[in-house]
Amino acid sequence: MKASPVLISIVLTCLRIPPAAGGADPMAKAGVPELKRAVIANYAAVASASYQDSLASAKKLQSAVDALLAKASEKTLAAARRAWLSAHQTYSLTETFRFYNGPIDQVEALLNSWPIDASYIDSAADAPDAGIVNAVSNYPTISRALVISLNAKDGKQNISTGFHAIEFLLWGQPPGGRGAGNRSWHDYAVGAKNVQRRSEYLRLVTDLVVEHLQTVANAWASGDRDNFRAKFVAMDPNTALADVLMGMGALSGPELSGERLTTAYETKERSEQQDCFSDSTCDDLIANAIGIQNVFLGRYTCLSGQKIEGSGVFGLLKQVDPDFAGKLSAQVSGAVAAVHDIPPPFDQAILGTNQSPNRIAMKKAITALQTQSDLIAQVVKLLSIKLDL
Repeated sequence: MKASPVLISIVLTCLRIPPAAGGADPMAKAGVPELKRAVIANYAAVASASYQDSLASAKKLQSAVDALLAKASEKTLAAARRAWLSAHQTYSLTETFRFYNGPIDQVEALLNSWPIDASYIDSAADAPDAGIVNAVSNYPTISRALVISLNAKDGKQNISTGFHAIEFLLWGQPPGGRGAGNRSWHDYAVGAKNVQRRSEYLRLVTDLVVEHLQTVANAWASGDRDNFRAKFVAMDPNTALADVLMGMGALSGPELSGERLTTAYETKERSEQQDCFSDSTCDDLIANAIGIQNVFLGRYTCLSGQKIEGSGVFGLLKQVDPDFAGKLSAQVSGAVAAVHDIPPPFDQAILGTNQSPNRIAMKKAITALQTQSDLIAQVVKLLSIKLDL
């Protein structure tokens, strides 16, 4: 989650950009209005396919959790962990569709909030009786309504639901504060303290992830004349493009470069990494960067292998300003490469001196993502788009 006031950030960047030289109106070029609509339609197709895959991956996680709870073992716990890694990485590809009050923004706080105070949910290393799971007198029944009502009730780290609640319940806290957690499968076996409550909690939060992703997938599905997608493609093209660019720019700059990388780089605190229990943050950061690239290029490869290909922001820019299109294309590719170059695991990449190779790589990724965000802000100006504050 950790969203900041990104609208102001991007708009202020735009205001610093000088007018285009030469006085020519790039929007007057033949075919640009039609191309804008094609970009919007293809964006909707990419969003729909991305969320359908995210939903499908979440359902596989749901099945794996059901199998764990039906017969806890080292094998079923490992399978549930693999399913979580796959589901969260697939979800990370969709985060470029956030930040403009779209369908995901209505449920994101219940779906992907972090960081998490582990002891808010269950036993922690220094608090064996902590958490909702162990608070039998306060919460006699673990229910859907309870889990939702307690999310961020007493502070932004008091997260009770979503992907990272599941992550903690599957991995537990890292031993010694390093690496991934090593929760025992015995926590879900007969005889474990409050095993029924813990099992019900895990089942509920997993079901909620599927439920929320189903809502978002439905909102982007084709063939429904009344859902968000139908209204989005019918918008004024510049209004829809403003949302497209807002999602890309906000994820790249304030969110990735800022909250997810700079905060961890400066504090060196492992709790500032998104996946602090599974220690898989680097994989999700790469997926985030690829998600931005997918929208830029107008493409997406589904889990089934089917390819969605059509008009993207890049194609529109090539028509309006080929030189700038090439510059941004190189930056988008460079940002993906820079994020990929952060050496895993993330909690070790943030440590050391600023001259250490791992921190140099992280700093390059921070710079690449912020530069990408700044260039996306220039697209707003270039396409004569007005952002609504």
